[in-house]
Amino acid sequence: MRGGDDRPASPVRPDGGKATTPARAAPPGPRGLLRRLREVMAEAGTVDERLARVVRNIATNMVAEVCSVYLLRNDDLELYATEGLNPDAVHKTRLKVGEGLVGDIAAHARPLMLADAQTHPQFAYKPETGEEIYHSLLGVPILRDNRVIGVLVVQNKTRRQYMEEEVEALETIAMVLAEMVASGQLSGSEDLVAVTRAPTMPFRADGRTLSEGLAIGTVVLHEPRIHVDKTIADDIPHEKQRLDAAVASMRDQVDRMLEAPDSDIVGESRDVLETYKMFAHDTGWLAKLHQAVDSGLTAEAAVQRVQGDTRHRMQAITDPYLRERLADLDDLANRLLLHLAGKPYQSAAENLPDNAILLARAMGPAELLDYDRRKLQGVVLEEGSSVSHVAIVARALSIPVIGGVEGVIARVEPGDMIVVDGDHAQLFVRPAPDVINAFQQSLALRQARLAKYAAQREDPSVTRDGTRVALLINAGLLIDLGHLDETNADGIGLYRTELQFMVRPTMPKAEAQTAIYRRVIDHAGDRPVVFRTLDIGGDKVLPYLGRQVEENPAMGWRAIRLTLDRPALLKVQLRAMLEAAAGRSLHVMFPMIAEVDEFRRARRLLDREVQRLVSLRKPVPLKLAVGTMLEVPALAWQLPALLPLVDFISIGSNDLMQFMFAADRGHPKLADRYDPLSPALLAFLHWVVQQCRSAGKPVTLCGEMGSRPLEAMALLGIGLERLSMPASAIGPVKEMLRSLDVPRLADFMSGLYRSPEHSLRAQLEEFARENGVIV
Repeated sequence: MRGGDDRPASPVRPDGGKATTPARAAPPGPRGLLRRLREVMAEAGTVDERLARVVRNIATNMVAEVCSVYLLRNDDLELYATEGLNPDAVHKTRLKVGEGLVGDIAAHARPLMLADAQTHPQFAYKPETGEEIYHSLLGVPILRDNRVIGVLVVQNKTRRQYMEEEVEALETIAMVLAEMVASGQLSGSEDLVAVTRAPTMPFRADGRTLSEGLAIGTVVLHEPRIHVDKTIADDIPHEKQRLDAAVASMRDQVDRMLEAPDSDIVGESRDVLETYKMFAHDTGWLAKLHQAVDSGLTAEAAVQRVQGDTRHRMQAITDPYLRERLADLDDLANRLLLHLAGKPYQSAAENLPDNAILLARAMGPAELLDYDRRKLQGVVLEEGSSVSHVAIVARALSIPVIGGVEGVIARVEPGDMIVVDGDHAQLFVRPAPDVINAFQQSLALRQARLAKYAAQREDPSVTRDGTRVALLINAGLLIDLGHLDETNADGIGLYRTELQFMVRPTMPKAEAQTAIYRRVIDHAGDRPVVFRTLDIGGDKVLPYLGRQVEENPAMGWRAIRLTLDRPALLKVQLRAMLEAAAGRSLHVMFPMIAEVDEFRRARRLLDREVQRLVSLRKPVPLKLAVGTMLEVPALAWQLPALLPLVDFISIGSNDLMQFMFAADRGHPKLADRYDPLSPALLAFLHWVVQQCRSAGKPVTLCGEMGSRPLEAMALLGIGLERLSMPASAIGPVKEMLRSLDVPRLADFMSGLYRSPEHSLRAQLEEFARENGVIV
């Protein structure tokens, strides 16, 4: 029962029935219908009688022979009113969410159009309705606070196709019905109104880990629920005036935010606010709002109507970076609603509880930076991926984040107790006391460890046998710089320059890049910073550069391959780095070099930029060190030719491992299939370290492998003395190495490289236990 596709088309005159409009004529607008619905709800009669008049008016206005309203009651979609179907089916016909076409609309919260509904595989025939004579169907969800509370359907005997204008009109009417249901106007029954409320029972949900960690706190909605109590306008010109005044006020607010001086921790947020400004001044968006008011809606209802339509259209987009614009548009619509309500400065970031857990459909990095980091304990997103901007910022802030938890916002209320377990990608809402106690114990142990690591901040990173190990951090945003001092790290072993490009709506100009790189070097002082040139492509796409559809993006047109093909992009970045480091040291590293010729081509571009500065009599870096990432195994067999040309090597274990084992690290069935402590990978790395040592070239490992104490121990055993890792890993790794005797471990591992075992993890764990190594 019920359903459709998404193909807009022109209507065809139906046979018989109440249809009297000419063929291909657009249906009347909803303005008059909205006025009539308000009158009907004020009329005398029982609830069923008034609702029957509502569907009769909708059918007449929509030139349909059937109009039916299904409402969610006790987890079933119950036929509450109909014009055209058998009236005896009212309150008798029920469908599960997902059952039939009505259930499909409810399950996916999207409109469906079908010219011949009965041929659709999801069609479920209910004989008591008498609908077998109707073929075409248009259905839309009835939504309240982004939760489906029912379905509104129209049908015709002919195999007609519905226009987009008809879909929009029906969605507008459904929005009005939702407000009527929520206010109790249709029923007065708690049984029905309860569908608009979240349940109060405990529940557990799974998602994806975007940032590891554990947090316990209370729910705070990033987008506070803004209820529109009045949907039908009394005075259209007055509503337009209110709308225009609110838009002007909101634009002024966004402009003032941009004019405010940036603080140390929100350097990236200005770029995202520029996106808000672009949307806020978009004339097309304002025109759609005016059209919605013209249809008979209040200014608030018009904003929600356009917001819902935009969300529906953009959710069909699969590109994650384009979908992030949906978060910007949602934020803009919510800002406008607050201005209409006379509360332009209301924000979830204000009056934040001390143990806040933020819930949002999606959000941008600047929005996260608006929150007080001392009070924000965790984040839960209905959308979001590990490469989303907010995930990148959250990891820099050490805030646990779980993404991909669909529908969670509809099941919570502000103030609910919630546990966010970022380590295992799960959350517990309104948990039982024993669950809270268990997680509180885990959290206390975690905090005790962090306090211990902070107390060991000044301890040198020297092993028991006296080996000095350089511990560096991975960074990529200005907010990462504070971790240098917090951890007392030896420097930044990997500065991911692409992150600055990813959090901006447009390509950063040379001056902006220079300012960022200079700020990083200034903060680091005498400590080295290794700048990796743009590593974009693959799973890191810049929307303003366009997206290439590739069968295997990880091995596709990315990193140095892309920037060598677009040399202007690389030249501007190299020029910015050189000018930022004038009179000081500069370390530049090229990513994903697969052969020596690629490094030579990239180095030539760098040398030309140095000569350009010299010819212009501009200062150049006092010392320039140039290296390469070793991620592609083919490059290892060219080390004899490469090492004389480079000043250092940096092993990128993340990509190296997936290329070594031909295993996509993002594939859920392969994520744990190959162990980084396999004898094959350790033997390979041991050989690379020996080659670099023989050539007198320093080698660093900067992948995730070096951030776990046991894996870091193995890396020291193969001869590595430089590790770069997330700032949060410095404490545990330092504690490990200060309890380690490297020569003893190296001797132990020398007999393991030829092992046929899947992994050497068990042997290394046994070594750690027997020798008192803290892993």
